Amino acid sequence: MAKYVLAIDQGTTGTTVMIIDEAINIVGRSNQEFEQRYPKPGWVEHDPQAIWQSTTRAIGGALAEAKIDVKAIAAIGITNQRETSLIWERASGRPVHHAIVWQDRRTADLCQSLRAAGHSERVRKKTGLVLDPYFSGTKVHWLLKNLDGIAARARQGELAFGTIDSYLVYRLSGGQAHITDVSNASRTLLYNISQQAWDDELLSLLEIPAELLPEVKSCSEVYATTRGMDGLPDGIPIAGIAGDQQAALFGQACFAPGDAKCTYGTGAFLLVNTGNQPVFGESGVLTTIAWRLGTQPTVYAQEGSAFIAGAAVQWLRDGLKLIERAEQIEALAASVDDSAGVVFVPALAGLGAPHWRADARGIICGLTRGVNAAHLARATLEGIALQICDLTEAMHRDCNIPIGTFRVDGGAAANNLLMQLQSDLLDKEVVRPQVIETTALGAAFLAGLATGVWPDESAIRATWRPERRFSPQMKAETRRELRERWATAVARA
Repeated sequence: MAKYVLAIDQGTTGTTVMIIDEAINIVGRSNQEFEQRYPKPGWVEHDPQAIWQSTTRAIGGALAEAKIDVKAIAAIGITNQRETSLIWERASGRPVHHAIVWQDRRTADLCQSLRAAGHSERVRKKTGLVLDPYFSGTKVHWLLKNLDGIAARARQGELAFGTIDSYLVYRLSGGQAHITDVSNASRTLLYNISQQAWDDELLSLLEIPAELLPEVKSCSEVYATTRGMDGLPDGIPIAGIAGDQQAALFGQACFAPGDAKCTYGTGAFLLVNTGNQPVFGESGVLTTIAWRLGTQPTVYAQEGSAFIAGAAVQWLRDGLKLIERAEQIEALAASVDDSAGVVFVPALAGLGAPHWRADARGIICGLTRGVNAAHLARATLEGIALQICDLTEAMHRDCNIPIGTFRVDGGAAANNLLMQLQSDLLDKEVVRPQVIETTALGAAFLAGLATGVWPDESAIRATWRPERRFSPQMKAETRRELRERWATAVARA
């Protein structure tokens, strides 16, 4: 009987479920969006129940499209919006508050006070991260400090903290398991990535009781099985987990040091495989765990995050009403030869790596009377690509590992003009695979490796196929001018 893997890609604006067969054919797919909540300026929350409902609806939709025997599902893999954090009751599964989303900036003052107190270097050496509201630890601290009685209940073991992967495993398994994987743990500010354990000193710094934390597992093993799920039989192994960007790196078959991928979604995320030792640099990019397969050695990566990428296009659509659909930006931007000197720094949620400026705000400069909507559209695509150039340069300074391949994925990677601009501004070939939903693909691979659907990484590597290659076409002088204008604008953001 044919074997299938069900992959859950739980993202910032919706949940996608894909059902994949052994030959890497997508036989069923469904996406379900859910509401974003903005209770105060700079605050972003999700209703955990809405996340769960979007997951169950997406599972149902994918199964309906696939028309397969559910007994043929060999495993379930999960990938998730990583730093988004929530706490729930162990007994009931009921969340004590909305999930605080990775984009949320409410803990900026706390992070600033921790930096002022001299904790930055110690945190970086232990976690590979910087003290920024982006990560989970300060979000958990905020919940414990601002919800009545929660801290005491956490110390008594009544509550469970998790990123969204933990919550989904808990729900899928009928409460059997409270676990996470090493890639998600490495994004919490609480996990020592060299020792690969929760760090008591960091827990003390953020006043987080160890009783609250999930058990940390590898990215590819059987954690639990389904129980009590509508539409799915009991007993399906839940066998693969990785944070969305690590899952995309794996789904792109970036298995060798120097292999790189950039995912263009709500934000843009560049990861470079650095091998079996963490590389700690000084340029503002992060050191993170990429994956660990069962008992094999851990693979590390350097990562740079641009908080706003596709979200900038959404802002043009929803905020400025320049386009009706996100897909229209390519034709609009391509209708002019350049941006007429306009620079858009899309710091709509602060600046991530390598700048790490939570107080930065978006800026549009270079406006003249002759500028029109097309110039702004092109400047938006250039701004997305230029953020990635900053990250690439910072990584090269830190680890000096030549980037062997630059593979791209995510929804915005379908934009040919954006990919050409990325190649032009990097002065490097950019390769887009046949399947650009590599985040879900990576989760499927991890689960399938744990359950024998695929025998090893070489079998996965053999399935990777390029769809299009973009080669640099921009003149060096034009590239230099764009980079200089960008640097000036970033300094003003």
